[in-house]
Amino acid sequence: MLEGNGTELRLSEFGFERRFDERGAIEWMQANWSKSFLFSAIYATLVFGGRHYMKHRPKMNLRRPLVLWSLSLALFSIIGAMRTGSYMVHVLSGSGFRQSICDQSFYNGPVSKFWAYAFVLSKAPELGDTVFVVLRKQKLLFLHWYHHITVLLYSWYSYKDMVAGGGWFMTMNYGVHALMYSYYAARAAGLRVPRPLAALITGAQIGQMVMGLAVSGLVYRWMRHGDCPSHLDNCAWAALMYLSYLLLFSNFFYQTYLRPKTTKAE
Repeated sequence: MLEGNGTELRLSEFGFERRFDERGAIEWMQANWSKSFLFSAIYATLVFGGRHYMKHRPKMNLRRPLVLWSLSLALFSIIGAMRTGSYMVHVLSGSGFRQSICDQSFYNGPVSKFWAYAFVLSKAPELGDTVFVVLRKQKLLFLHWYHHITVLLYSWYSYKDMVAGGGWFMTMNYGVHALMYSYYAARAAGLRVPRPLAALITGAQIGQMVMGLAVSGLVYRWMRHGDCPSHLDNCAWAALMYLSYLLLFSNFFYQTYLRPKTTKAE
């Protein structure tokens, strides 16, 4: 049961969610969040070192490991989206839109507290996505590795302060990743996925960035009233991050799905 703005929200919860020590998790992140820079540096070194290593070597197939990897992340994201999504619906219906943005209970609520911590921690193992890109000698987009690094850094940086807006950020990301990794798993398994579905997933990512910018702006506007806890630097980094993603994903969408294909002159 959650109390918020005089409204009681009754949610069913699993035992592990109820027993999760969010205070210990937040204290650990406050003491160790800067390790995300170390992980990012190791990641970048391995990615570009790996590309150099694979330059004159044959690409690997890795179809079965990729199916298992993508499927595991898809299942994790689907469950995370259902749990944080149900909590978001309760906050919206019981306390309204503003409270859904400014409420810190996503970090310590009975249902969402475990999934909030799981979300930020998952950004480290998700770096493993790039292993398959490098070893299979696929094109490594700037969008790919830039997105992985910046999401890791911002997620760990924000969780330690339990900043406003986090509930929306994690719920949207879980939802989009549920679609994205399901698509990756299907492709890796050799299933034919309609092109419009792939475009729809990229469109959902663009929508996530638009909403992320909107939430960041509202947090900045409302935090000056004292009921939307955040910091100016966090709002600035969030806005810059989401704006850069919006531009990069929009460009990817255009280049992949809208740009007219040019034919080579004979």
